Amino acid sequence: QLQASGGGLVQPGGSLRLSCAGSGNIFRINSMGWYRQAPGKQRELVASSTTGGSPNYADSPKGRFAISRDNTKNTFYLQMNSLKPEDTAVYYCTANIFDGLGYVDYWGQGTLVTVSS
Repeated sequence: QLQASGGGLVQPGGSLRLSCAGSGNIFRINSMGWYRQAPGKQRELVASSTTGGSPNYADSPKGRFAISRDNTKNTFYLQMNSLKPEDTAVYYCTANIFDGLGYVDYWGQGTLVTVSS
């Protein structure tokens, strides 16, 4: 139901945009979020947003990352600027989706972001 993409290798200070595309019976994306998991660490919230609400960001990426959505494509994004080596992680997208019958939480498969010179 969710397909994450856009990860890759980038130099410190660079930018990447991650995408999370929804497929299937999607009537409405109620809320969306991006998490990341660095090697040897627990998964942590990066950014989240609910319909009609303001986005929330973890302290580390605040001011550098931005979450957004395109309802016409059932896709949401994470724009990452001024990347740092400590941003290296597998990034996962998640969304709470109304599929016509009820609200269901979905997770994407993860996309690897490596920040290194």
